[in-house]
Amino acid sequence: MSGETDLIKLYSGRILALAADIPHLGRLDAPDATVKRRSPLCGSAVTVDVQMQDGKLSALGQDVKACALGQAAAAVAGGAALGAPLDVITKGRDQLRAMLKENGPVPDAPFDGFDVLAPAVDYKNRHASIMLSMEAIAEAMENAAATAG
Repeated sequence: MSGETDLIKLYSGRILALAADIPHLGRLDAPDATVKRRSPLCGSAVTVDVQMQDGKLSALGQDVKACALGQAAAAVAGGAALGAPLDVITKGRDQLRAMLKENGPVPDAPFDGFDVLAPAVDYKNRHASIMLSMEAIAEAMENAAATAG
């Protein structure tokens, strides 16, 4: 019973609300870079399109085919990433990974919304899905910067 109660807590109303309202859902017509990431463990997949301007993320498109936790993570990432430079994105990605894998603190603003996923720390099989959007955004921004400069 305890495991079932923990799972119910994991899929909180806030997580489900985020999963149902992912910002920047859909693909961009003319991205500077596109990255698709997939979690082999659960099959969740995210495709991210980015446009960069002055070293910052100026447009984002996300195609998210993931579990509720992966969708919630895409919602937090999508809501916070626009306008951020690559170093802020990579710091958020690394802090999210540390939160999940090393029981680290919640990422700094603008990615402090990942606090909603803190209960997932104990569910290692969900970590890859949660990381997909942040990893894809960071990689796409790196690729866009490399092609631009």
